[in-house]
Formats: sequence, C-alpha cells, structure tokens
Amino acid sequence: MSTSQTTSAPPRRQQMSKADRRVVAGTMVGTTIEWYDFFIFAQAAGVVFASLYFKPLDTDSPGLAQLVSWATIGVSFFFRPLGAVIAGRLGDRVGRKAMLVFTLVMMGASTALIGLLPTYAQIGVWAPILLMVLRILQGFSAGGEWGGAALMAVEHAPRDKRGFWGAYPQIGVPVGMIIATLVLFLLRLSMSPEQFLEWGWRVPFLLSVALIVVGYFIRAAVAESPVFKEMVERKQESATPLTQLLRTNKKQVLLAAVIFIGNNAAGYLVIAFLSSYAQKTLKMDASPVLLATLLASFGWLIFTLFGGALSDRIGRVRTFQIGYILIFAWMIPMFLLIDTRNIWAYGVGIFVLTIGLGLSYGPMSAMYAEMFPASVRYSGIGIGYALGSILGGAFAPLFAEALFKETGWSGSIGIYIMALCVISFIGTSLVKETRGVPLGAGTSEKAPSVP
Repeated sequence: MSTSQTTSAPPRRQQMSKADRRVVAGTMVGTTIEWYDFFIFAQAAGVVFASLYFKPLDTDSPGLAQLVSWATIGVSFFFRPLGAVIAGRLGDRVGRKAMLVFTLVMMGASTALIGLLPTYAQIGVWAPILLMVLRILQGFSAGGEWGGAALMAVEHAPRDKRGFWGAYPQIGVPVGMIIATLVLFLLRLSMSPEQFLEWGWRVPFLLSVALIVVGYFIRAAVAESPVFKEMVERKQESATPLTQLLRTNKKQVLLAAVIFIGNNAAGYLVIAFLSSYAQKTLKMDASPVLLATLLASFGWLIFTLFGGALSDRIGRVRTFQIGYILIFAWMIPMFLLIDTRNIWAYGVGIFVLTIGLGLSYGPMSAMYAEMFPASVRYSGIGIGYALGSILGGAFAPLFAEALFKETGWSGSIGIYIMALCVISFIGTSLVKETRGVPLGAGTSEKAPSVP
C-alpha cells in the first residue's frame, strides 16, 4: 500500500481511542463557540439591536431599523471569504492546528467586546459603526474556522468513518444553539423584558470568554493532521495555495458553494428568523418559543450525526439529495403549522425541518475534503463554504422579513427556501460520488469530484 493510502486510510478501528476523542472534541468545540456567538448575535439582531443601535432609522421609515439590524447578520459573511483565503493559505502552509487556535481566540474576543459595546444613546453613531466592525471580525474568524475544523476531523478519520467523524464539527451548529438558547431561556425567566433590553442581552456575549478558555485548552491538546504532516515530510506545501486552487479546482469551489446555499438559508431560518417571527409578528411568548428552539436543536444534532454516518453507507451525494428533498417538501407545511400560533405546532414545525438540515449538513466535511487535493484543501473547502454562506444564509433573515412585509404571506418565505434547495440539489447531483477517495498528500492534484 502506498504512503498516501496509508495516511488517508488508517487501520479500521471499531471504537475511538482517547486521542481520537481529543480530535473530534477539538474540532467540535470551535464550531460550537462560533455558532454560539453567531446565534446570540442573530437573536440580538432580531430582538434588541434595532432599538438600541439603529432606532433613529425608524423616524422617517418605520421598520427600517429592524431591516438594517437583520442586515448586520449578513455583512459579516462578505468577510468570510477573506478569512478563508488567509487562514487557508496559512493552514495549507503552516498547519491546520495553529489556525484553529487563532480563529477561536479572534471569534471569542470580538463576541465578548460586543457585550461591552455602548449603545447609540450613549455614544451616537459610533455605536452602530463599532458593532459592524466587531461583526466583521466575527465573520473573518468564522471564515477560517470551519475549514480547519473539518479537515482535522476528516484527515484523522479512518476511510470508512470520514462521514461520521466529519459530522462532529458540523454538530457545533446545534450544540452552539443549545448552549445559547439555554442561556437566553434562563435569562428570560429570571428578568423582565425591560431588564433584558437594558443589560440582560449582554450576558450571553460576555459568557463567550469562558467558552474560549475551555476551547483553547481542548484544541491545544490535539495533534496536527496526519495529512499535513505527510505534506511537510514530502515538502509538498504549496507556495501559493490560492493561485493553485483557482488554476486547477475552480469547479470544485463553485460546486461547494452551490451545494451549501439551500442548507445555510434554511438553517438561518431556525437560527435567526423563526424565533423573532414567532415573538414579534405572531406575538407568541418568548420563553416557550426559546424552549421549542432548544428542543429542535437537539433534533438538529442527532440528525447531523446520523447524516454523517449514513453518508459512509450510501454515499455523500445521495445523503445530501435526501436532505434537500425533505427540506423542500416541508417548507409550506412548516409555515402553516407555525402560523397557527400554537407552541406545539411551532415546535413540531421546526423539529421536522432539522431532519433535512441534518442530512444535508452532516456529510459536508467529508464530502468537501474529498473534493480537493491536500495541498489546496484548506483553502478550497474554506472558500467554497464561505461563498455558500454569502449566497445562502447571509441575508436569509433579511429576505424573509422583506418577503413577508411585501406579501403578507409566510409561505412566500417557504417558496424562497424551496428555490434555493432546488439549486443546491442540482449542484449536489453534478458531483461525482467522493466517498472513499484517497486523501493523502501523494494523491492527484485534481480530486475526482466533477464528472
């Protein structure tokens, strides 16, 4: 067996060793913190930022402050590709591990500073400007975070378990949502709406510091990726990974972006829009809505792990396709349930959505890693993921809000997500099945991902 095959296909292991568990924990903890940070920002954008940072915009145009508040979520996504380019370049040259620690600290620091940021009433126009700067730093660090975490998991994994191991950085989304929702739920129970608006919303941002400390020590104990070690031994690190990537793997980058947009847009409905829609438009109580979101997050976690494991059995492409079919089919029924204003119907609606979300998200780390050669893999998956985020979730809450205001029918939001799912389904179908391809540094510079 060749060296590259040995690296990309470790001996079959029935159970994870202690070192294995450190790897998956290290990859999961960063994405958990990333999505905890993003979730609390999205919730704040839906509930408090409009009145605290953009209120003057409502003077001449009522409702504009909320639209701009939603837009702050999307602005950071434009800086994700920059983070992916820089972290990818360094990650393909100096290692996956160093970039994971760097992006973790940057994300946490910018989040904590948001918790200390004065409001418009205190410092005027500098308040929204500084909020945007910190949001941009969040986006930059997030752009470099996911690619490194995905590669650390997949490149350590046995060949027949890549989908399952690669699902661990993916479950950072629901785990981050669980932690953030639980914190917000407890805060809502323990204080009045006035107290929450005055200072309580800052607490989840400041708690990010504790998560960063824990995450740093977990990641510091993780060994470097075996594929990157092989690249160093072969002296194969690319001097200009981005140039090489754009010369040899443009199609893979574009397909990676297209594959993600449907999942990312539907996911941001759960992360940001639906909770705000239920509270502000349907006038449902905040605590039950947050509790329903918490339960749905557990569903997302379970089905993401299941999606990764299923892709090891039936393939990445087929698992993605099933996930997108489920999201497409559920969109209109979900909004019909939510619009009943019944908390049980709301909970069922978003929980069922997480089945399709999990199946179209769990296999992503493995599939993307298998689409690119080792020397440009960090750059390739990071940029593809970041572009998919811009086209998918960046402005999904803003578009959803605008569609509802224009049509007065929540089903129009469902049709918007359904259209994106069709696009992603087509993109997924254009990918040649990647399951089991060699990942080692000695493999072909053109991964067999495009027919």
